Amino acid sequence: MVAKPILLLAFFFSCSDCLENSTLLLGFQTPRNFSFPFSALRLGSAIQLAIEKVNSNASLLINYTLGFVYDDTQCDPKISLSAFISQVQDDNVSAIFGPACPKVAEIIGLLASQWNIPMFGFVGQTSKLGDDLVYDTQVILVSPIQRMAIVLEKTLEFFAWRYVALFGGSPSGSIWDETDDLWEAVESQLEAKFIITAQAKYDTSNSSLHRDNLKHIASLARIIILICTSQASRSIMLEAEHLGMTGGKYVFFILQQFMISDDVVRFCGVLQVSDYSIYLHDAVMLYAITAHKMIMAGKNPRDGRALIKSLKGYNRTQFYGAIGLVDIDNSGERSMDYSVYDLQQDGNETKFVPVLYYNSYNQSVRSTGQFAHISWPAGTPFKDRPNCGFHNELCKSSSTSRYFIESHSPMLMRANVLSVRLGDKNLPDSHSQESDKHSLLDNFFGVCIEPPNICIITQYCKKGSLKDVLKTRKFDLDWILKLSLAYDIVNGMMFLHNSPLKSHGNLKPKSCLIDSRMQVKIAEFGLWEFRFGTKRKLYWTAPELLWLNDYPLNGTQKGDVYSFAIIMKELLYDGEQGPYHDLHMDPEEIIYKIKNPGSGTPTRPTLPAEASNKNIMALLTSCWDERPERRPNFRSIKQALQQSTPEGKSSVLDNMVNKLERCANHLEEVVEERTNQLMVEKRRTDKLLSSMLPSFISEQLIQGKCVEPESFESVTVFFSDIVGFTSICSISTPLEVVGLLNDLYSLFDDIINSYDVYKVETIGDAYMVVSGMPICNGIRHAGEIGTMALHFLSAITSFELKWMNEQLRLRIGINTGPVVAGVVGTSMPRYCLFGDTVNVASRMESNGLPLKIHVSESTAQLLKALGGYELMKRGIIELKVYYYYYYYY
Repeated sequence: MVAKPILLLAFFFSCSDCLENSTLLLGFQTPRNFSFPFSALRLGSAIQLAIEKVNSNASLLINYTLGFVYDDTQCDPKISLSAFISQVQDDNVSAIFGPACPKVAEIIGLLASQWNIPMFGFVGQTSKLGDDLVYDTQVILVSPIQRMAIVLEKTLEFFAWRYVALFGGSPSGSIWDETDDLWEAVESQLEAKFIITAQAKYDTSNSSLHRDNLKHIASLARIIILICTSQASRSIMLEAEHLGMTGGKYVFFILQQFMISDDVVRFCGVLQVSDYSIYLHDAVMLYAITAHKMIMAGKNPRDGRALIKSLKGYNRTQFYGAIGLVDIDNSGERSMDYSVYDLQQDGNETKFVPVLYYNSYNQSVRSTGQFAHISWPAGTPFKDRPNCGFHNELCKSSSTSRYFIESHSPMLMRANVLSVRLGDKNLPDSHSQESDKHSLLDNFFGVCIEPPNICIITQYCKKGSLKDVLKTRKFDLDWILKLSLAYDIVNGMMFLHNSPLKSHGNLKPKSCLIDSRMQVKIAEFGLWEFRFGTKRKLYWTAPELLWLNDYPLNGTQKGDVYSFAIIMKELLYDGEQGPYHDLHMDPEEIIYKIKNPGSGTPTRPTLPAEASNKNIMALLTSCWDERPERRPNFRSIKQALQQSTPEGKSSVLDNMVNKLERCANHLEEVVEERTNQLMVEKRRTDKLLSSMLPSFISEQLIQGKCVEPESFESVTVFFSDIVGFTSICSISTPLEVVGLLNDLYSLFDDIINSYDVYKVETIGDAYMVVSGMPICNGIRHAGEIGTMALHFLSAITSFELKWMNEQLRLRIGINTGPVVAGVVGTSMPRYCLFGDTVNVASRMESNGLPLKIHVSESTAQLLKALGGYELMKRGIIELKVYYYYYYYY
């Protein structure tokens, strides 16, 4: 098992100074630490095997050979940056393989682009690395994580499942894994078309958390997507089996990046060798094949940007890698097919077999022969949710029920919402909520009473609830600002207690909403009969109400004071962790102790001993007193808060002004950031427009100017089409025809970038190019078009129809003369050419011969004047009213 690492390290110490100038030296960057899945010790001798394979093929790189130098980057950006500079400046490497750590690759990729060094990734990519405009010298051999999310989406659509849950997470202390990136990609891909009913993301290395999280997710979803490491997935599935969740009532999709096939095992030799060694091997082979194309085209293989452009310019690049066919599309991404496996019984053994197959070419999912053997409880795939919903919310019943459910933190009490009718008891509450408007109460707009969307419509508060503010830590809450929020709650409750509603009944951090001005809006009051049946968290409920089997839904005023005290404690101290976090008890135990204090001290949140403001501590103690009659009212609470504030209410106002100033400064930063993003998008839009129209024409249109038609005395017009295109279309599918034209035009577009020409338009299989306008170039336009036409014929000889095994044949016509050009249309403007010169060029192409370049007499004269072109007279051919001598190369 150690033979390959020893061989690999021996090669690392090869002397780069002894290499000749004809050696293309490769820079290899990856950590040596064995704990990384892409450690140099795990990668084996993949790069050495690939280099030996390339060097043994004399016809591949002709007069060049490959070598490499290695640097241990330790997944450290500084070390990797230093290694990159050393490899480029001192070792004169032609390409970089790595850095293996994707986050480090984001940094090195920018410098590689600036220095025109091609970079081949073999581990994975982040969302940033997927930007081809920024990382324009990089190719990654691993299929992007987003592709796996697309496969999952297509699989769910195959089963017609819409309700799913995400489950899993990264293990703590993990040096590197792709779980978080995969989770983000899956969530982003699914949220547009599917309903994610629940998410349970936690430290999967703690196996004691599996059971509780599985119980929680089982009540909210039947389709569970497992995103974690392979070690964690095994532990989770064993726990799911103990809970009876593997009997057919639930479906687990386990997303894994790699599968150990026979080919992989044969290549790696031992399981200690990383799967990434396959991608490293194929990356070296891809570089060699692309360098071969550069050499054959007479280009410098050390030109990184041209090399990557050449790789992406061809319709597709295919070769046989370590374990099979490698297919690189014209965007530089590797096309890979995926399979969905099912655990099935095969005789006396149980094994995974493929039941679904995803074709990356047409992005479709089809079933295999093993699909029929999937063991469904009813013989067919079940629904993704029960008929009555997960909580019976879609069915009606004549009776209601009340019960406790398990939760991770607060004790929850819920009742089923079974029917909705706004009767006499609810109407006064709704009128009261509409009339009792206050700046510190959340505005009430109305209710929806039709299932399944039964809800109350209130004012939207941008910053969420007080619980969200305390938990996310996005806001700098100092002591004065916390007291300001407390003032808002007190003033709002004073108004509510003096209104016809009299009390709140469900005051808690989540019912205290925060608007864009950091002002509290009290919500979830009134309409108690309507609200009956929703979740209620009992940490903030007064003990005298917990004693009652059927306490009033609107609560009491003294109960609201108790709730305020618990909120106040969270607000001023450790709000992120909850009021009872230091008791280390389950929610049921905490609620039981609050209801049954016994002869000892009642159970309350613990106040910190180092708290400096004794008045506040005394206020909280009085507000959560066991005897309701001894609790103060909100008017007394307000006075106590004013006495506890060092400078009274004025200091709170001053602090709010300062906060607003800081918010204004932050807003300026946000505006600047958004402006920069807008400018980036504008540049992309301008680039897209410039590809459709000449740059100076697009600039005039952007400025709102009228573009006048212009005459050109002498230009050369090029037309080409595909011989037998109609026959090809008749035996091909529409998707195949579109793919053919896209690949062909992409090839042509890449070629014309090397010439002083302008692409006018494409119509069907016809391709039209002109030179000598909109910027005049003397008589060079004939030579530019002529050389470009030769380049087209050379490129078309290697272009084949995969589904027909036939070579395309191109027919080309060229004519020189005067034209008139101008912009036609406003909603979708086009830059068009008019005149007999265009008509003759088109007719020459249509009357030409396959794989021949037909030129007119006027073009032939200019080509002879330029020199370097061989012409052969074809004869006189009648083109309606035109008579011309035809020549071909």
